[in-house]
This record gives sequence, structure tokens and C-alpha cells, in this order.
Amino acid sequence: MRVLVTGGAGYIGTHTLLRLLEAEHEVLVYDNFSNSSPEALRRVRTLSNRDFESREGDIRDVGAMNSVIGDFRPEAVVHFAGLKAVGESQEKPLEYYSQNFGGSVTLLDAMQRHGCNRIVFSSSATVYGEAQYLPFDEDHPRAPTNPYGRTKAMVEDIIRDWTTSRPQASAVLLRYFNPVGAHSSGRIGEDPSDIPNNLMPFVAQVAVGRRPEVSIFGNDYETRDGTGERDYIHVEDLAAAHLAALDYSARGTGTEAINVGTGRGTTVLEMIAAFSRAAGRDIPYRIAPPRPGDVARSLAAVTRAERLLGWTAQHGIDEICASTWAWQVANPRGYAD
Repeated sequence: MRVLVTGGAGYIGTHTLLRLLEAEHEVLVYDNFSNSSPEALRRVRTLSNRDFESREGDIRDVGAMNSVIGDFRPEAVVHFAGLKAVGESQEKPLEYYSQNFGGSVTLLDAMQRHGCNRIVFSSSATVYGEAQYLPFDEDHPRAPTNPYGRTKAMVEDIIRDWTTSRPQASAVLLRYFNPVGAHSSGRIGEDPSDIPNNLMPFVAQVAVGRRPEVSIFGNDYETRDGTGERDYIHVEDLAAAHLAALDYSARGTGTEAINVGTGRGTTVLEMIAAFSRAAGRDIPYRIAPPRPGDVARSLAAVTRAERLLGWTAQHGIDEICASTWAWQVANPRGYAD
């Protein structure tokens, strides 16, 4: 299958790209490298022993997007490209609406112009907002509490309207919970270009000595130890879910939202303790004020993924921490090494 992967040089994109190549799909990666590195694509080529086309560009660029899709003629798109930090979205909301919302409209318009009718979209559990009940199932009301989550919810709505208007179109909205971990080779992993906005890369950078301590944002939530509780999903499991979603999208039409998580929660303090075990060293931390827009707990109901995709997560927290530590030790400065 010919698959266009937007944002394919990023953290989740590279792991999914590797799976796509292993499954012998023909792939084109489109990325602006704003929070990724061409080195990551070189390593994917080495790991897979397969070549693929890549082009540098912004999904908001109408001409470039039409040129890429018109030339490559993909049968499906896996859409990762976008900004993804809750805290940053509070500070720079217009950038998030421009990139995530505006870019997705440009992409869908180009797909429509060139007859591409299938998309797997990188959505987020942030679309749910504060829990009315847990675990979150896909029918839980959406009420995102930050601009990042709102852009994801808006793009979900656009895609749903698009498939409704095109009876031949199909879409899968994968609502990620908290992607973490690294490839088993230690060759590709999460490499933020700036100060990490997510817990795991920050913990890893503290463990390897790049940063002095972890900031824990809030310790008076209604959880086991007062710190935020999240459903952490290994990035290799998440990559496998994308292949399953791509296959599923070929079997029908319309739009389906599907959670991608484990159904199990881990608090910030529990994650730091697990990483300390993996690294064999203490991880210093301090308590900081809660961040606006953060929620206390987030857990996935995963029965729909099991039923529709035949997919379940295979990795636990200890494997997540071990793979992250292996990546960080081998690449203390990320792809700059």
C-alpha cells in the first residue's frame, strides 16, 4: 500500500514508519523537522534495510501539500504532523490552531483533490478533559481543558464531517493516552528539541545528567500518592496500533474513534521509582505548582481497540523504563550524537 506519513520523522512517526516498512508498505514521509531530525529517518532506513522517499515541508503549505499528494498518489495517510504540548499550547494557542487545525484542513483538501480517501489520525485522550467517569471510553463526552486538546477535538470533527460528505472515505481517530518508551534497538526514541514537555523524556534526561531534577507538577491530586496518574503506552505498541488501524480503515467507511492505552494507571512518583530501578540510580525531583489544563487521572477503556483492531498493548512500565534508559544511555544528546 502507498502510505503518506505526515510528521514521520517524529517520535511516534519513526516507530510507526519502521513498522510500515517491515510490513512492506511503500511510504513517503513529509515533515518540516521543527521537532524532529533527518538523522531519525537515516536510522529507520538502517534498521529496516529499506529505502523510502522523504520530503521537507509544512502541512500548511497548500502548494507543497498538493504537489506531494499529487506526485505520490497515496492510498492512505497516517497523520502525525502537529504540535503536541499541553503547557506550550496555553502559551502559544494561535500556533497550535494554525498548525494542528489549519494544517489538517490543508491536508484533507489535498487528499480530496487527488482522490485519497483513507486517513489514520493521531488524536489524543486530552479531548476528554476532566473525567465524568473512568476509565474513559470512546463515548465519554469530549470537553478538552487546553488549546492542544481543543485542536485535536476540532480536527476529529472535521474528519468526521469529511467522511460523512464522502461515502467512500474512511478514517480512524486514534486517541493516544501517554506514549513512552523507545525502540528495542536503542536507535530511535523520543528526542525533544527543547526542554521536554512530557514526563518520561525529562526523567531520562535527569537520569543521564542533562538536567538537575524532575519537576512534579502538583502533589495534592486525588490519586494514590497525590501526583497525577496516567495510562502509559509503549511507543512500539502504539506503532502496532497504527498498522492495525490502517488495515481496519480498508475494510469499511465512515469514522471510528478508538482509544490506544493499556487500561492501567501509573502515578508520576511510581514512574520515577520505576525509572530509578531501570537506571540503577536515584532520580532527584521537586514539587512544583500544578500546570493549568492538567487533569488528575486519565485511564483508557481498551475494549473497542481489542474488538475492532484485534490489538492490545504488550509492554508494561518496567519494559517502558528499560527501553527509554537504553535509548538515553546510547544517545545522551538524542540524535545530536
